Amino acid sequence: MNADMDFDYPPADPLAVCKSWLDEAETLGLINPLACSLATIDPEGRPSSRTVLLKALDEQGAVFYTNRLSRKGKALQTNPWASMLFYWDMLARQILIEGRVSEVSDEESDAYFATRPRGSQIGAWASRQSEPVADRAALNKAVAEIEQRFEGREVTRPPHWGGYRLSLDRIEFWQGLLDRLHDRIEYVATDHGTWDIQRLNP
Repeated sequence: MNADMDFDYPPADPLAVCKSWLDEAETLGLINPLACSLATIDPEGRPSSRTVLLKALDEQGAVFYTNRLSRKGKALQTNPWASMLFYWDMLARQILIEGRVSEVSDEESDAYFATRPRGSQIGAWASRQSEPVADRAALNKAVAEIEQRFEGREVTRPPHWGGYRLSLDRIEFWQGLLDRLHDRIEYVATDHGTWDIQRLNP
């Protein structure tokens, strides 16, 4: 599909538009064109957001990986609803995805973890993500201990590290235009495997 979505006659399949826009973003030469803001709600009902990297996208949802004991991991344990926001200033475009989050299989997590650089694999073990650390020296010490532990052998995936899949319950495409009269098209998944599509006011 052409990356330019027809906002007057939006296509029936939003996933194809997502992939087309993501592909175009990757041609811009950005360091992390698949970076997005992930928003979660903690047990007290307070929102928080951070940047994650999209690693897969299909009909089942959008996949990212992280430490499941991190702040976002703990939030998702108690409230498994989240949103992802991609924004590319150079294209004046954004995609918002909202849905329910579930853990990907151990097999999927193992397969992706095996593709990561060894330093990133070591870091997944050494970093107690989101927890306080005394200083940089303490973190470096933890890294050295993990390097010694796995010296001369493959680094296995930590049991607390893995992937999440965000279901495609709602997708909104935003195209920035002059006078702030932007184009916005909303897709909401139905129980029948189709999409309710409507234009939104800017």
